[in-house]
Amino acid sequence: MTKKILILPGDGIGQEVTKSSNEILDYLIAEYSLDFEIKAMDVGGTAYDLHGSPIPADVLSCAKDSDAILFGAVGGPKWENLSWDDRPEQALLTLRKELELFANLRPAFLFNELASASPIKNNIIEGLDILIVRELTGGVYFGEPRAIVKDEIPNYAFNTMIYNENEIRRIAKIGFESARKRKGKLCSVEKANVLEVSKFWREIVTDMSKDYPDVELSHQLADNTAMQLVLNPNQYDVIVSSNLFGDILSDIAATLSGSIGMLPSASLNSSSQGMYEPCHGSAPDIAGQNIANPIAMIASLAMALRYSLSQPDLADKIENAIKVFVENGNRTKDISTSNEFINTSDVSSKLIEIMKNG
Repeated sequence: MTKKILILPGDGIGQEVTKSSNEILDYLIAEYSLDFEIKAMDVGGTAYDLHGSPIPADVLSCAKDSDAILFGAVGGPKWENLSWDDRPEQALLTLRKELELFANLRPAFLFNELASASPIKNNIIEGLDILIVRELTGGVYFGEPRAIVKDEIPNYAFNTMIYNENEIRRIAKIGFESARKRKGKLCSVEKANVLEVSKFWREIVTDMSKDYPDVELSHQLADNTAMQLVLNPNQYDVIVSSNLFGDILSDIAATLSGSIGMLPSASLNSSSQGMYEPCHGSAPDIAGQNIANPIAMIASLAMALRYSLSQPDLADKIENAIKVFVENGNRTKDISTSNEFINTSDVSSKLIEIMKNG
């Protein structure tokens, strides 16, 4: 059965890193006669400039009809003064909401050869391997009502943080099952000391733990988790959290690795349809310079092969090639500790060569 892949390069370095992952994908399709149907379309600021919308209707329709979406990055100073509905970030938010991509999986891992690139001492981060499971379609980012009120004195603004039981149970289920496949430890993160929503979250997750006696469940306040990720990150295996706290914690965890240019992510719905994207942004300051690190985008392709495209062996092949690539001393500018580095356009060919010889 044909698998449909939609490629959305977006803005800034999204264009460059997606080109690299496309080259890997083209190689795999040719080498293994994969029955994949590929389509590329514009989103974000690029789409706004060309079509007047950050996510045109035909893009959303095609996304809904795809098995996997490879998403580069969106945004940049050029579009900062647009109205909220026209901003490039609406492409991401709309796709998450319309495709019901409620589970964001963000691994944070360290190649020990790159420990010197991390701002954290080597003895603290050596062996780092964490998975953060973030709820992606609820909470304060989507809660209603929300508004900025300027017709009253003083002016004010408000958002609504809300979760229902079903939303908590489905993301906690992903957390428990992910922990079961790893080291068997799940840390549920919230702010139950001050927020009713978090108290409810803790109550539901605790109740669910009875169904996972093989998983060690702990609870932790979000501010403490942020501190502990820097002081002792290896205490964690899987972290599950709400949209807001998961957003913050996953960025902290990504920084531990030395470069967010190395880390992929997956956003999944209940039918294994997924959107796959690097953890980094559009980085307009380096766009077009051929120095962006495409590894995160290529690793996101590997996650797509694993979770949505029924090709786990090829996912392993890409991930093993990345490991060998790093072991061989290849460094893009963001992870180089010297003035020597390879360009974005050189990465895919080196990985393909490794896969051919592997």
